Amino acid sequence: MNEYKYILLQIEDNILTITINRPDKLNALNAQLLQEIKAALTTHRDNDAVKGVILTGSGKKAFAAGADISEFASFDGERAKKLSRDGHTVMDYIEAYPKPVIAAVNGFALGGGCELTMCCHLRVASDNARFGQPEVNLGLPPGYGGTQRLVQLIGKTKAMEYLLTADMIKADAALQLGLVNYVVSQDELLDKCKSILQKIATKGPIAVAQTIDCVNAVADESRNGFEVEINAFGTCFDTEDFKEGTGAFLEKRKAEFKGK
Repeated sequence: MNEYKYILLQIEDNILTITINRPDKLNALNAQLLQEIKAALTTHRDNDAVKGVILTGSGKKAFAAGADISEFASFDGERAKKLSRDGHTVMDYIEAYPKPVIAAVNGFALGGGCELTMCCHLRVASDNARFGQPEVNLGLPPGYGGTQRLVQLIGKTKAMEYLLTADMIKADAALQLGLVNYVVSQDELLDKCKSILQKIATKGPIAVAQTIDCVNAVADESRNGFEVEINAFGTCFDTEDFKEGTGAFLEKRKAEFKGK
């Protein structure tokens, strides 16, 4: 079912797995690859057979070891702004996706690769994973939201340190900082992600989507997060899922949500 150049897709057990597939480049990101990820997510946004998404890299060395520098080394400022803006659009799309997206970080996640993990809703790392924003080594700041999301996830003090020094963050440190949810062995990585998504899939899908939106509103200055939550709460009361969920609770049975 693959019609893409740089990614592989698989749907199994209601989970869409998107694998970045540039092993010869340590899965470095380029503009087309990012657009392919967005296109794949768009295609399956309304697919009832997909309850959640895993985003990972091919091989065991890298999730995505940065952006493809050869693609933009000759750019001027205006072309660089467009590249950054287009990248932000993809990252924002993933962050706002109504189905849970987990980054299965199987090695290096540097630069744009780290930014890609941070826009996912959850992150599970293999014990050999390494995170970092080394852009200052190139004379640049991060361009795909790294300065914003790293602060949101680990706080200004440590984010400033890692952004300015370009030091890499080992998996165990990433766990302590709150950058990742779990650290497991390479062999356990995908199974751990699947188990989390299978648990979420038993919940009300409308409620899950609304919760994602509410959490994202925290960092969106154009929205009042409390109002977003109030409206989401009310919206869910008018769904069949709410009636099913409350009915199941009162009848002491397992809810069967339909996403309606």
